[in-house]
Amino acid sequence: MIGPIRYAYIDIIAVTSHFRDKLGQGGYGSVYKGVLFPEDLRIAVKMLQSNSSCNGEDFISEVSTIGRIHHVNVVRLIGFCSEEMRRALVYEYMPRGSLDKYIFSPEKSFSWDKLNEIALSIARGINYLHQGCEMQILHFDIKPHNILLDSNFVSKFADFGLAKLYPWNNSFVPSNALRGTVGYIAPEMISGSFGAISSKSDVYSFGMLLLEMAGGRRNADPNAANSSQSYYPSWVNDKLTAPAVDAISPAAGMHELERKLCIVGLWCIQMKSHDRPTMSEVIEMLEGGFDGLQMPSRPFFCDDEHTPVPDSYPLLSELTEISEEDE
Repeated sequence: MIGPIRYAYIDIIAVTSHFRDKLGQGGYGSVYKGVLFPEDLRIAVKMLQSNSSCNGEDFISEVSTIGRIHHVNVVRLIGFCSEEMRRALVYEYMPRGSLDKYIFSPEKSFSWDKLNEIALSIARGINYLHQGCEMQILHFDIKPHNILLDSNFVSKFADFGLAKLYPWNNSFVPSNALRGTVGYIAPEMISGSFGAISSKSDVYSFGMLLLEMAGGRRNADPNAANSSQSYYPSWVNDKLTAPAVDAISPAAGMHELERKLCIVGLWCIQMKSHDRPTMSEVIEMLEGGFDGLQMPSRPFFCDDEHTPVPDSYPLLSELTEISEEDE
């Protein structure tokens, strides 16, 4: 299988027309639109910040491994550049942009069938990274902004791999390799009392993503009209478990696929890592019907008034918050 192509920095300048068309910027660098000739192939070039923690040899080694990954739900790494402190990643271009601008739109962009299809494709991509590669790849930054859509609205995983490749016999992940975004970080990445850091940490982040897809909103919304709705996972859990009134369940008005996405998401965000399903089990739940799904235990901390306290964990200095990229 052909690996990624190594480009000179002068080539990167040429294909991006001197970095003319900026697509976005995040905590790890800026992304520019480009074109590869003579194929006339549209690409996205991510220029990494020069303070990257891995050295040049590690960068090339890990890029080589990642570049051999070919999965329909993972953005393809075409090439890279590594010259002194200048480092770039060359990806296939995803014309529809990121998932967040669709699921958080005031207008409903997708049907429930399409949302379930997107959720399944994301889960298959994560499962492939966890189990289908030469080395286990842990993402640690699963969120709507890192799910990109091609021209046919097929979802693909982006921003994965660097400094997150681990041999299969590793039973733990070093804390200095961790990163993530507040609101999606698994509890065990903050405190070991919740379990070991592992692929289940990605499962937690996927669960938070799944709940945002089902709710069509950010999980934490301090400006919600009703304080009980300020934290969506808590609110929807109460709605799904509330007793029926006059033989009518409070969740009766929810679409069946909406309820399924929520229940699977609640399973994924169980506080203890060993209580969460694997991504293979998540795929089985998403592929199956709603009737066989059981509600999990209440998976989050709430006060006596059932008002949640999201993002209440003190962040360790090793964790790097990735700010939302500009659209």
